[in-house]
Amino acid sequence: MVINLQEELPAVEGMLAGVDEAGRGPLVGNVVAAAVILDKNQPVDGLADSKKLSARRREQLAEQIRERAIAWSVVSIDAAEIDRINILQATLLAMKQSVEQLAIVPGHVFIDGNRCPDIDVPATAVVKGDARVAEISAASILAKVERDAQMLVLHETWPQYGFDKHKGYPTKAHFEALAEHGPCPEHRRSYGPVRRAVARDEG
Repeated sequence: MVINLQEELPAVEGMLAGVDEAGRGPLVGNVVAAAVILDKNQPVDGLADSKKLSARRREQLAEQIRERAIAWSVVSIDAAEIDRINILQATLLAMKQSVEQLAIVPGHVFIDGNRCPDIDVPATAVVKGDARVAEISAASILAKVERDAQMLVLHETWPQYGFDKHKGYPTKAHFEALAEHGPCPEHRRSYGPVRRAVARDEG
């Protein structure tokens, strides 16, 4: 089931989990998904789409979410697996595992986007859900904070790529670093710019 922007969200029974991901677009590193069940008795103020928050604000909210949520989980799928099964399947796998790793089984799951992973819980895909559902907003924040932290660790190993600045996204600086240094082991070989960089190196 998919809920589009003009449609109202359905009423659900039992605890609601929100799921979102970070890292589909970058050329390097993991795709990360998070699942969150919020506690209505311990609300987290200021939840929003993680992309609309500053890095500092995301980190502050992530700490509150981890402290106050009834349950949460974060799952990463690495670049090798992304290359093996493709980014869409890797994203759905990360989402599926994030739900399965929750300490409590939710009554329903709202997934950001237009498709749901194959899970044993009733689920609804919500277009632009990170701006409409608090649980999805919380999940988007946890996923984004985790992925950004991973990119800072990757930057320590491969500082020449500038991962601390662009977080692996296909920016001009990233393309220039790829052209100069070729890909590092964590680059996604199935992505066009990386594939072309590999071909140049091998040529």
